[in-house]
Amino acid sequence: MSEHTTHAIVVHCIDFRFQKYLDAWLLKCFGHDNFDRVALAGGVFDFYAVLRQIEISDRLHKIEKVVLINHEDCGAYGKEGNYARHKADLEEAERKIEALFPHLDVETYYLHLNGEFEQLSRTHRSDAS
Repeated sequence: MSEHTTHAIVVHCIDFRFQKYLDAWLLKCFGHDNFDRVALAGGVFDFYAVLRQIEISDRLHKIEKVVLINHEDCGAYGKEGNYARHKADLEEAERKIEALFPHLDVETYYLHLNGEFEQLSRTHRSDAS
């Protein structure tokens, strides 16, 4: 079996309203063939589903980075889906991923309805001494 490697795994919501923004952003940031893409309702809402995908991507594709994207007006979150909740969930997911996969960089984003990507955090393992 040949080894298949890629740079990152990107986890985002399934919401159709955001796909045009995600497609353009992913192409700009990663190109066509340099990431695994996972779409789950709510993005990091079901962290353990996200975690399973990261483990598989890391094991099979030797990724270096995890990108997590939640978005404004997310139906999976319902009434609790405000900015503060998304930010807290993304921060918690980042902390857990850093603890479980210390070799991976983690970036988190909040995607606004107008297509603006707001970067919330970023870990750079290579910068740490």
